[in-house]
Amino acid sequence: MQALIVAIGSHGDIHPMIGIGAELRRRGHSVTFVASPYFESLARRHRFDFAPLGKSEDFTEGLKDPDLWHPIRGFKAVFERGVLPLVRPTYDAIASRYVPGQTVVIAHSIAFGARLAQDALGVPTITIQLAPAVFRSVHEAPKLPGLFMPPWMPKPIKRFNWKMIDVLVADRLLAPPINAMRKEFDLPPVKGILNEWWLSPQLVLGLFPEWFAKPQPDWPKQLKLTTFPLYDEDDVEPISRQLDVWVSMGERPIVFTPGSAMTFGQDFFRESVEACKRLNKRGILLSRHREHIPPNLPATVQHFDYVPFSRILPRAAALVHHGGIGTTSQALAAGCPQLIMPMAHDQLDNAHHVADLRAGDWIKRSRYRAKNIAVALAKLVNNPVMKHHCERAAGNFVGVKSMGRTCDEIEMFALTTPPRPAHRASAANTPSSVSAAST
Repeated sequence: MQALIVAIGSHGDIHPMIGIGAELRRRGHSVTFVASPYFESLARRHRFDFAPLGKSEDFTEGLKDPDLWHPIRGFKAVFERGVLPLVRPTYDAIASRYVPGQTVVIAHSIAFGARLAQDALGVPTITIQLAPAVFRSVHEAPKLPGLFMPPWMPKPIKRFNWKMIDVLVADRLLAPPINAMRKEFDLPPVKGILNEWWLSPQLVLGLFPEWFAKPQPDWPKQLKLTTFPLYDEDDVEPISRQLDVWVSMGERPIVFTPGSAMTFGQDFFRESVEACKRLNKRGILLSRHREHIPPNLPATVQHFDYVPFSRILPRAAALVHHGGIGTTSQALAAGCPQLIMPMAHDQLDNAHHVADLRAGDWIKRSRYRAKNIAVALAKLVNNPVMKHHCERAAGNFVGVKSMGRTCDEIEMFALTTPPRPAHRASAANTPSSVSAAST
């Protein structure tokens, strides 16, 4: 199999796709990683072929937009900055490398260019979804910022609300540019972009287990749930000797991170340090943005650019974070209590799932102050009931190979899914396709 893995987003989106590629390559398949050049070095360290999308500066500049972390404006910021500009480059990358009968595309759901290539060229395509929050339901709706769909709300009203989200928000932003490109390939226009279209009609893999989020009756029929990917660069980024020694010198520290893509973490780290002082606890601050770290840290608090969670969380007293699905799953696997400060996107929904498991708690961003953090952490750390529930959650990972079932499904798909005929509009009719055909 020639696997084209299309990854769009921050480290939390890229890491699972790297993990998939690493396991597929271990099984003897060819892997080409399609992503921002910002992640090229990581892909090359796994000996993947690499196809760049845009420029590295596009990724770093996009992270400077504060709207990315706004509970409402974050939706528009993500798609305008990080998704729509990459539709054409993604299509071109796939079209120029597609070999019928050999190539399978494994694409993050927001890689709209992959869905376009699937419709236009007949490329066998798997959509990857990382978190349950992306799946709509009129039964148990996800907990999303600005969305009010409690369980008691009648299903027809929920159905109407989802439709209005498409008509007034999602399709208004996404449908015009996508349909303009579809017209070039003589493809009919589509609507309900974030309802059905963005998901491959052939196979959708949800990289989370049923015990974390119960499947709903109206989730996509082509969806198969596997397991948390748990990839965190532990194979290429060992824990430093300095950190190893420091952790061993005292009681378990509390780990703090607002997420790798968060470029406005000054307040988060300032309040986190003060909370450590109030609790008289040791702390570890994780951020690649050193300018966010308060100066003159006390000896009981250390800063590190990056540490694989699988290396540090089993030795931590608790984890305080933003609620990204990758970080959340690492804490669950380590049996580490977690306090989540959700900001946008799927984070609130993930926080609710953790609370349902009684493996942690969450706090509003507006209340993330040292006093409140200390009170919340005091309920988590050294709490025997919390420890019991965290250990029970961690028990679900015992004997489970993080990428095993996911790659089994991908291999079965490759064996049983022939390429579909390309759309009747010849690829040679478009500038993108002329370039692709000559590559």
